[in-house]
Amino acid sequence: MRYHVSSQWRTALPIVVVALACWTWPRPLLAQIISAPIVPEDAQVELLFDGGFFTEGPAVAPDGSVYFSDITNTANSGMQAGHIWRYDPASGQASVFRSPSGMANGIIFDSEGRMLVAEGADFGGRCVIRTDMTTGKSEIIAGLYNGRSFNAPNDLAIDEAGRIYFTDPRYFGHEPVEQPVMGVYRIDPDGSVSLIITDAGTPNGILVSPDQRTLYVASVDWPTKFGLHGLLAYDLAEDGSVSNRRVVIDFAPDAGPDGMAIDVEGHLYLARPAQTPGIYVYSPEGEQLALIPTPESPTNVTFGRGPTSKTLYITAGKSLYKIEVNREGYHAAKW
Repeated sequence: MRYHVSSQWRTALPIVVVALACWTWPRPLLAQIISAPIVPEDAQVELLFDGGFFTEGPAVAPDGSVYFSDITNTANSGMQAGHIWRYDPASGQASVFRSPSGMANGIIFDSEGRMLVAEGADFGGRCVIRTDMTTGKSEIIAGLYNGRSFNAPNDLAIDEAGRIYFTDPRYFGHEPVEQPVMGVYRIDPDGSVSLIITDAGTPNGILVSPDQRTLYVASVDWPTKFGLHGLLAYDLAEDGSVSNRRVVIDFAPDAGPDGMAIDVEGHLYLARPAQTPGIYVYSPEGEQLALIPTPESPTNVTFGRGPTSKTLYITAGKSLYKIEVNREGYHAAKW
């Protein structure tokens, strides 16, 4: 269903929670819509930072800091070289953590508190790197596959065994596309890299379910409308292999989701650049449960940890936002 976002929504937005049914926007079922339990009735989207170019990849570090990427598409940003920002919730201040960033996109932290970054194309690294947050030293953990550079690593997930999964599409960048597919790869603890998915269209966001049995992949064939726009699920085996591909939600002809988060109950929080941009919340079966409208088109979302485990951090447009929800986020890496 398509509906309109009022221009009066700015830095604090009321939340529309959807108990999926046949309904019209906005008035007839307003009370029923707000009564769903995913988001508090009085929850507000709060602007934290708006000094970026194109924000992506939020991730919360062991110290509670929020790191996020700033993808400075060189053709439109005056040849900026990409940045990673650090937002300090205590002070409310943001500072540049790393620049150039290798055109960093997705970010995640492992069980040792190390930062894992997917670096894309457009003068970027086209690799996955790992940074020791104590020493500041970084290492490339996935740089080539079959002797060729990756297309543009986009987003990452980690499972409780320490395996890393990352998507490798190409949306922009002058570099030649060297991989024959836009695939999903797995990095094992021994450092080996395997191509595990070749049928996910243009893979973007990626998640592992809390029970470790499902790998979710978002496909968004942007900027065209001819490819796959959907949320895919694969059975995930104990050894990290996948099988039984299925389409949980087909969003076509609308755009598919970008980044994603998941709570401890398995609800999926999808950043969707839809006609009503926002975080769309779904059950594992694909039933829509909630919509959190955002002032700018969202790119990614993550949960906080510890005292902020019910906080959603959202990258959208040039900004970073947050909102409190009623569910705790799931993270495979434990500290």
